[in-house]
Amino acid sequence: MKILLTGATGFIGKALIQELLTKDFKLFALLRHKADDFPNEVKQFIVGDFVNHSDYSSVLDDIDCIIHLAGKAHIIDKTKGSILEDFRLVNTNLTLNLARQAAAAGVKRFVFLSSIGVNGNQNTKPFLEDDIPNPQESYAISKHEAELGLFELAKKTNLEITIIRPPLVYGANAPGNFGRLLNWANKKYPAPLPLGAVNNSRSLVAIDNLVDFIITCAVHKNSANEVFLISDRENLSTTQLLKKIADAFNKKIFLLPVPVRMMIFAAGLLGKKADAIRLFSSLEVDSSKAKELLGWIPKVTMDEQLIKITKNL
Repeated sequence: MKILLTGATGFIGKALIQELLTKDFKLFALLRHKADDFPNEVKQFIVGDFVNHSDYSSVLDDIDCIIHLAGKAHIIDKTKGSILEDFRLVNTNLTLNLARQAAAAGVKRFVFLSSIGVNGNQNTKPFLEDDIPNPQESYAISKHEAELGLFELAKKTNLEITIIRPPLVYGANAPGNFGRLLNWANKKYPAPLPLGAVNNSRSLVAIDNLVDFIITCAVHKNSANEVFLISDRENLSTTQLLKKIADAFNKKIFLLPVPVRMMIFAAGLLGKKADAIRLFSSLEVDSSKAKELLGWIPKVTMDEQLIKITKNL
């Protein structure tokens, strides 16, 4: 089976390539620049900056499946009014351009990594695949619009679409907030944090579990034209997560039991109230569809993934 991967140099892409190389796949990667540290088994196609009118037809011959990880997650120093359009250029327009060319070239399947943000930022009961989408931020809106366009394309062509909406993905070298938590826990004396009384409930997914699920979606016949929400076996509060990370690093930590309302009030004074509410809210997903339709279950526990992280730091 020939797989073409975008986003191969990212956090998820690197882990995915490592796992794919242990299996019987022929791997190709669309890259902006040549990657000197890539395995020789991966054939690189250098296409420069991804733009919406790029022609990928020369690299799509005989490709069976495209796994599309590439996307824009952050925009810096832009006015609010331009942010959505900037996300759309990459997350929506580029995705649909690649998918249209894939359909024309006879590619069988297109696996698209979306975001749980398409469902929403918080909930009081676990999200399901058939919930009405409620994207709140520009990033999630652009991912949702890509999803809609992909399924419209699937109706008109033979291209099979699989959408994956993961929650926060964690592992060694994870970017964003989780990466900052790892740096915090890896210090000789981690600084006290005011997060000892956060009683929310969050779903997360280990990088090893996400990679395993992406590969399952690439090959399983029942994943065609479906949306999947996946997560680890357990949900945790922010406080519990910090304690697990500290335990994995064998560190003693001090979490001050500051009331959540007080922290939200303080964040409001700094113009960050919405960010604080999102951070302290619950966000759970129900991944039973993946188990029932594909027979998939998470391959590692959070404790196992955290131990693996500490060994790689």
